[in-house]
Amino acid sequence: MTVAGHRHERVAEEIRHEVSAMLAGELKDPRLAGLVTVTEVRVSPDLKQARIYVSVMGTQAEQTSTLQGLAAAAGYVRHELTERLQMRRAPEVHFVLDHTEEYGQRIEELLRQTKKTD
Repeated sequence: MTVAGHRHERVAEEIRHEVSAMLAGELKDPRLAGLVTVTEVRVSPDLKQARIYVSVMGTQAEQTSTLQGLAAAAGYVRHELTERLQMRRAPEVHFVLDHTEEYGQRIEELLRQTKKTD
């Protein structure tokens, strides 16, 4: 794959870095008060769409509220990405709750239970 073929991967990593920085202190929405971590960013090859996967510590209600806050901030995030990454147009951002950690914990629990019964 050519260097141009990897551009969307480089852009995804830069978006992950910049959105993490925004979550660390720039976004003032009270719904984002909990621990929110950007786990992965997937950008379409044409750079028009970005799916930002986030892990949110808290109850189901807190996770839902946080996703609503992130969705409300999507326009601001896109504008900031345009400036910070010096792009003509930043991708349209969509925040998605990442359940990977929860699945991992559930699998570990099942493995522990299996060990106990052996």
